[in-house]
Amino acid sequence: MQSTATAEFEPRSIVLTKNQIKQFIQKLVNAALFPALGIGLFLLLWQFTATNIVTSLGQFPGPSEVWTQSKGVMAEHYTEREKEQAFYHRQEKRNAKKLATNPDAVVKIRNYTGKETFIDQIFTSLYTVGFGFFVASVIAIPLGILCGLSDAAYRSINPIIQTFKPISPLAWLPLVTMVVSALYVSDDPMFEKAFLTSAFTVALCCLWPTVVNTIVGVSSIDRDLINVSRVLRLSPLVHVKTIVIPSSIPHIFTGLRLSLATGWMVLIAAEMLAQNPGLGKFIWDEFQNGSSNSLGRIMVAVLVIGIIGFILDHLMLLVQKRISWDKQATLR
Repeated sequence: MQSTATAEFEPRSIVLTKNQIKQFIQKLVNAALFPALGIGLFLLLWQFTATNIVTSLGQFPGPSEVWTQSKGVMAEHYTEREKEQAFYHRQEKRNAKKLATNPDAVVKIRNYTGKETFIDQIFTSLYTVGFGFFVASVIAIPLGILCGLSDAAYRSINPIIQTFKPISPLAWLPLVTMVVSALYVSDDPMFEKAFLTSAFTVALCCLWPTVVNTIVGVSSIDRDLINVSRVLRLSPLVHVKTIVIPSSIPHIFTGLRLSLATGWMVLIAAEMLAQNPGLGKFIWDEFQNGSSNSLGRIMVAVLVIGIIGFILDHLMLLVQKRISWDKQATLR
């Protein structure tokens, strides 16, 4: 009986057509070349403009100066972390020596109270805006759904929305400061008053885009879906869960994106005036410092604020694409 010949597997050669190569090059150009070209032109224009501006604190910082100052703030952060580690290490040695002498001795670990670095203040700002954004979303989404489903609720609440929506965050800040100072009284507070002042100011300004877009999304639900819900006699909660929210997700996320962008902008001004640790306070402190490096360090903070805002917006888009029924949603 003739033995069966073993099959030989040869790697298939990949042959790209001219059209495929052209499409690949076009995608590469759109994804990398054009953005790089735009950034390069911006840096050249920035450097040219900076060399022609002289302020009371010296030359306006160009890209090279900003790069130098960014390395400086990172070095300060690492130095501060080393000091923190050394501080706790000294306490551990002292406590170990104390316990060796007296095993019943009471030892304590004191918290490090060094200054917040630039990196620390970035995370402080993110935490503050996240807290305010969460509070605003918890209020705005149910309120928008209610107004979108009930014409009576919409007519009752819409004048209030339209009145408070255009108010500047700087107008809210003194009122929020007074309310927080009057109501938040504790011997052992969980949050600092300056933090709550900034966070609630952000929340007040984050409310309105989400409310308005949620109302639009709920009120524009396909009538066929509403009729199906009526035929099936869904309860109000089931109707909201299965029909209203899934259908309104694109509009809700549009409002959330606008709210987050608004909150991030508002936060910087709130931190400046409330003196809450964060990027806003960092900018204000550098401005008050008035050293020769201050402008460069302020520009570092400005660029970081813009980059973080860009990242936050894209994170919201990723979340929307993950949970939305609209699979045509693309990152833009």
